[in-house]
Amino acid sequence: MGRNSESAKRPRPANGFLPLSLLHSPAAPPEVDANAGGPCHLCNASCCRYFALQIDKPSTEQDYDHIRWYLMHEGIAVWVDDGDWYLEVRTTCRHLLPDRRCGIYQTRPQICRDYGLPGKDPCEYFTKELSYDLYFEDDAQFMKWLEEKRARRRRNSRGRRS
Repeated sequence: MGRNSESAKRPRPANGFLPLSLLHSPAAPPEVDANAGGPCHLCNASCCRYFALQIDKPSTEQDYDHIRWYLMHEGIAVWVDDGDWYLEVRTTCRHLLPDRRCGIYQTRPQICRDYGLPGKDPCEYFTKELSYDLYFEDDAQFMKWLEEKRARRRRNSRGRRS
């Protein structure tokens, strides 16, 4: 069969319109070098939609109560990774443009410049599955975990006294 029969199978773009699927196929995503930094032009700007601050590991009732209070607020998560505790604040950078580009790219903070570079925090574009030791999005999840932790501690202390 010739070229004409092959082209008859493919839909023709109308008025210069080309379906996005022909430009970027999920079956063949563009290759990006993780060692060169983040592929910001391909990303949904995840790193511009939240920030996370390391917090002290809770050790007192007041510490646990503070974490519970954080989690009572919208757009907050608390997570633990490799034993380190973090407070995540989900809020979009005021300089993120609707097309996901940075509105102050030339003068952006150093933390933004460094993000995703080799030897720095890994770009989330390359992180297929995030995993945490613990992850809480609301106070009910946290209190359930805390009650289970306290119950284990009580069982363990009773076992030692026997």
